Amino acid sequence: MAGIATRYVTENELNTKMSIEELRYNFTKEQVFALIPKQTAGRKKGGALPNAPNTSDITQEAEPEMVNTCQISLKKTIRDLALRIIQDNLSEVEVKAIAKALAGTAPNNSAGLSHLTRLRRELKDHGASKKIISATFIPDTTRSANIIQKGNRLLRENEGIDYPDHFSLESVKERLNSYDVSNKPDKQALADVMIMLCICPAEIKDLRISNGNVTGYGKNWGQQDIPRVFRSLEKNEERAKQLLIWIQEAITSGQLKDPGKPGVLWFNTFLKKDEFLPEVGKPLLPSSLHKLGAVYAVVSHGAKNLSEAMTIASEALRHSPDNHTSPAKNYTIVNYRLRGEPYNQAMVFELSGEN
Repeated sequence: MAGIATRYVTENELNTKMSIEELRYNFTKEQVFALIPKQTAGRKKGGALPNAPNTSDITQEAEPEMVNTCQISLKKTIRDLALRIIQDNLSEVEVKAIAKALAGTAPNNSAGLSHLTRLRRELKDHGASKKIISATFIPDTTRSANIIQKGNRLLRENEGIDYPDHFSLESVKERLNSYDVSNKPDKQALADVMIMLCICPAEIKDLRISNGNVTGYGKNWGQQDIPRVFRSLEKNEERAKQLLIWIQEAITSGQLKDPGKPGVLWFNTFLKKDEFLPEVGKPLLPSSLHKLGAVYAVVSHGAKNLSEAMTIASEALRHSPDNHTSPAKNYTIVNYRLRGEPYNQAMVFELSGEN
């Protein structure tokens, strides 16, 4: 948070000799203290946030109960920032300035966009208005982040995702067919359902399947909930719906943890179990599951050509049909192989060519 405050002070040509009233810059005294906490002479264990500028010369007589946010994790800092925005009813202009400063504390715009995404999520979870949430969008940061991510994607194009036999299409289908929804689901069932429906962790609780359509998908956030075509490696809609509700009810009741909570690493740890590690490449991540799901949906539905494969993948991923430059191909770079097939015989499955 100190880094956010420092950048805000610099960009608005403020200085450390100003009085608290001058420093307010349309903020209340409490808001100033929230943004610029008291800096102690000696830092406690934990230190400042990574990449945060030095603000040891910015001192104010903070109230005794004020927490030094420099020593709080970035996750908690952003949550506190969101709460402060809501509690103090900050204006759109103030929120935009804070969002710009927050993005500026990151080492690059890709990380800055990640910070802003987390801030939007916290604001949404705590009931902020759409206008306030929209004020956190910084177009320059988004454009720059997209350029960085595109460059990283090009570097990964020929790598693909490797997966162990445990997560092969055959293994996943066998487990999906065998699950008894009268029993308590485990982490493995959660992973399999996420693959089945190409679900990212953040949308596991909100997805709904009904009458051949899917609603509540993450990519539809902040927009009209337009139903998308139901498509998954499980072709039976009723069975897919049954498995989805099974997982959702387990999360609601506390039988399963919510994989969509920011900063939670338990699901990553599960996927990195020794028996799940592929012989080559890196272990699977939660983001790998919906990519596997897109490829498995294409294979399960027997796509006959590139156009049909692209359509199936886009529907499984719930991408907008109006987007004629669909990013589906970016989600299907997988080193596809049958169960038991050696890794050196895997073929890169990529929707971007004749093959």
